[in-house]
Amino acid sequence: MKYSLAFILCIAFLCSCTETKTYEILIKNGQILDGSGKPSYVGDIGINADTIAAIGTLENAKGLQEIDATGLAVAPGFINMLSWATESLIEDGKSQSDIRQGVTLEVFGEGYSMGPVTDASIKAIREIGYGNIAYNFEWETLGEYLEFLTKKGVSPNVASFVGATTLRINTMGFEDRAPNDEEMEQMKNMVKKAMEEGALGIGSALIYAPGFYASTEELIELCKVASAYDGMYISHMRSEGNQLLESLDELIRIASEANIRAEVYHLKMAGKDNWNKFEAVVSKIDSTRAAGLHITANMYNYTAGATGLNAAMPPWVQEGGFDKWKERLLDPKIRKQLIKEMTTPTKEWENYMMAVESYDDILLIGFKNDSLKYLTGKSLAEVAKMRKTSPEETAMDLVIQDGSRVGTVYFLMSEENVKKQIALPYMSFGSDEESSAPEGVFLEASNHPRAYGNVARLLGKYVRDEKVISLEEAIYKLTGLPASNLKIKKRGALKTGYYADLAIFNPNEIQDHATFGKPQQFSTGMVHVFVNGKQVLKDGEHTGALPGQVVRGPGWKGNQD
Repeated sequence: MKYSLAFILCIAFLCSCTETKTYEILIKNGQILDGSGKPSYVGDIGINADTIAAIGTLENAKGLQEIDATGLAVAPGFINMLSWATESLIEDGKSQSDIRQGVTLEVFGEGYSMGPVTDASIKAIREIGYGNIAYNFEWETLGEYLEFLTKKGVSPNVASFVGATTLRINTMGFEDRAPNDEEMEQMKNMVKKAMEEGALGIGSALIYAPGFYASTEELIELCKVASAYDGMYISHMRSEGNQLLESLDELIRIASEANIRAEVYHLKMAGKDNWNKFEAVVSKIDSTRAAGLHITANMYNYTAGATGLNAAMPPWVQEGGFDKWKERLLDPKIRKQLIKEMTTPTKEWENYMMAVESYDDILLIGFKNDSLKYLTGKSLAEVAKMRKTSPEETAMDLVIQDGSRVGTVYFLMSEENVKKQIALPYMSFGSDEESSAPEGVFLEASNHPRAYGNVARLLGKYVRDEKVISLEEAIYKLTGLPASNLKIKKRGALKTGYYADLAIFNPNEIQDHATFGKPQQFSTGMVHVFVNGKQVLKDGEHTGALPGQVVRGPGWKGNQD
């Protein structure tokens, strides 16, 4: 019997339509939020190895592992634009507080970076870091540090800016002066090497010594080097309060003169007297963006920030590093001068002690000295009353006695401004915290609740409950937007050929539970998380998998796809 060619082709087509396609992992019937901000749809995702192999309506598909995502949101893994998990991941690579919120990429580098390091910067990192985590510096460069993490084993992917503060310490220590030509060249060479190792750009923190000592011109010159590698400048600006608008002008000038994309770390209007500056800030950013400069911002979803008691003291007293700072705090004449400066409004430096409404709004959360840990969670006002000393004297004494800046929470912002910032089209999110778990060494200090709840608070409180923005927009701001800003490849979206970083959660149940009184409480509602195709969260519980990889910026000289 003979068959026509048309008949044969028709039979072949029908057979191909019913052919079963098998994937290593098949996620079925999920509400797909692809990271673009476009409306969600019900669909399936097939994963092979570390890659999204197919997405859409995958009829006749099977998976070696299948997940029924009916009623669940399926999104790209979330990007934490400001992470301080630099040391917590050394202690525990599982990154539980963030993985349980769907964070699959931790981005480091606010002022300090874990490379390049010298003896001076190692000492400085230990002074500001988590004092109870013991580790050796088995690396020198930033690229070596990131590779150290992934070789040791971490659940999330990791990336970093090179810290402008670190560059300065490596070159000049804690000296309050401009670099000479040779020192400037040394810093530029460090930027060049870091960018070629995959740094995302340059990160600064300009309210703290010694970052405060850097001039605008110094930062422009460093950013010109990063710009040549298509990097970004990201900054904790010189002021977030009394000089907020002037500090934003500085960031815009750096972006313009260095021809570099720029982002504001944790945008805020700090201090009640500055809450009314929201519209002026937005107007300035909008006009700059309209003129062609790429300016963006990130934030955490709380009305309080966290830093140290160093943010309540002028930069001059901290010149030379902690030992010199402590020495000055022991001098009666200097203490008298400090009390005056700590209680006098100024535009010369950022004084968080003056930005709060009362000393009850300053919480002490991080001590290194065991004999002081009983004070954890108490306000500066409480401790001052206990000691029968002024709040200013108490702050100085605690720094001396603890041998550290003392981890501190300051209530600075308005809830109204938090909501308005979330709605800004160029806003992404960062916890400004470590990623840890309520166990072991992590119980020896407290946290800001953003360490355990920043993303879940956005998706639960502000998206589902208060409807500040849509779920699609929130996912875009957690994924596609930051990935685009950072110019990282094949992440931040659900697309065929992209890395299989996924967050699968119940939008009706996602919820933060961490409070300022009890901050070390996991968020709930995240069901499954995948990093590079490996499941790190299954049915809400960590699997122990450590598949995180280094994510590098556009200047990397390696063989990145």
